[in-house]
Amino acid sequence: MTATDTASIATGGTGDPSLRPLPARATLLLEQVEAPPRLVAHLRAVHDVAAQLAQWVRRHCPDLEFDAEAVLFGAATHDIGKAVHPAELSGPGAQHEAAGRELLLAHGVPADLARFAGTHASWTAPATGVEDLLVSLADKVWKNKRVPELEDLVVARLAGADGRPAWEWFMELDGILTAIGEGADRRLAYQMAHPLSRR
Repeated sequence: MTATDTASIATGGTGDPSLRPLPARATLLLEQVEAPPRLVAHLRAVHDVAAQLAQWVRRHCPDLEFDAEAVLFGAATHDIGKAVHPAELSGPGAQHEAAGRELLLAHGVPADLARFAGTHASWTAPATGVEDLLVSLADKVWKNKRVPELEDLVVARLAGADGRPAWEWFMELDGILTAIGEGADRRLAYQMAHPLSRR
């Protein structure tokens, strides 16, 4: 697989599902680390879901301050460490988390953006921001996996921002996550259509 192939997966047409292209900076990083095709496809699917969540939060809870661009970059690079630990593309493992953060730092990504590679699976850690929660949520719901503990943390942030009761936010968040989850089979098929390794 060449850099052109990486860029094609990261930014080209996807058919069904229709997925937003990855940010140019993320695409370049994936080319530089020679990311496997399936990893690029996964990051594109999660990035698309993160964009949907960020837009939904902006529309429904404008009082909640967060950096949407950081969310999108975080979603687009959160698993980049799997380029170093490719076995974790098809099996369990957490080595890619610290490796991804270090890889991003080594490529000049500021620590506040590189952090998502290390925080996307640890949403209960101290100082977890709204951005981290949204990246973590996107990384779960893209395949229609629901994590009540994570969703409760997002609900608490939404309720804290505008004062509406948590149960109202729970109902609204459940609605958008259910709608996003309906596209999970198509996103999974898209990801699985890409090989695990570069040829």
